[in-house]
Amino acid sequence: MNGKPETLAVGQLTERKDAWWLEPLLTVVVLVSFGIYALYVALVNRNYEWGPYLSPFYSPYIQASWWPFSPAFLVLWVPLGFRATCYYYRKAYYRAFFWDPPACAVSELRKSYSGERKFPFVLNNLHRFFWYLSVIVVAFLAYDAIKAFFWQDGFHVGVGTLVMVANVVLLGYYTFSCHAFRHLAGGCMDCMSQNKTRYGLWKWISHQNERHALWAWVSMFGVALTDVYIRLVATGHLTDLRIF
Repeated sequence: MNGKPETLAVGQLTERKDAWWLEPLLTVVVLVSFGIYALYVALVNRNYEWGPYLSPFYSPYIQASWWPFSPAFLVLWVPLGFRATCYYYRKAYYRAFFWDPPACAVSELRKSYSGERKFPFVLNNLHRFFWYLSVIVVAFLAYDAIKAFFWQDGFHVGVGTLVMVANVVLLGYYTFSCHAFRHLAGGCMDCMSQNKTRYGLWKWISHQNERHALWAWVSMFGVALTDVYIRLVATGHLTDLRIF
């Protein structure tokens, strides 16, 4: 180091020699794959339930005579909006899709910065409202998981039951480790000591928020795998094993 600022050659993104491009590439592949699968599930409009098992892509199940399309489209906009405006996912897709920036010490592609004041990025300011709606969706999924224990022949615990419960747990951790919930719990208090209950909740959320990125990815895979399991059982490609 000679004390002078390092400059890159024209057209050179970085001097890094490691595989810095691998993480943004994987992010693109996973998010695009999940988006394509979610669109397929919504368009196919069948094999989304078996017995009391219901795919999370169709919950809450809304039957509307005035709606000519798949009922999944009446639901999917909520979790899609919640994840698209999520602080972690924004960082992930800004870096992966827009290279803003793609990695540490790598040049950005944009020439100017306008923040999130222009469409469609201004919609990211609706994140807390999508959080409120997502809590309702998670509540319906919890109801579906509870209902999966009760069949016409009585109490039932199958692999599908456990899969649905695990999906709710993962989505619950992702939803309730959110920055919006953390702000709701303690962001408006001037003195934490005046409300120990809210302070305790704020501390728990803050602790879980450190793993928010983990819950974001794991819960997304959980939703897809839950649908895949129910779909395979509904089509007869897989037999649901009854545990109890």
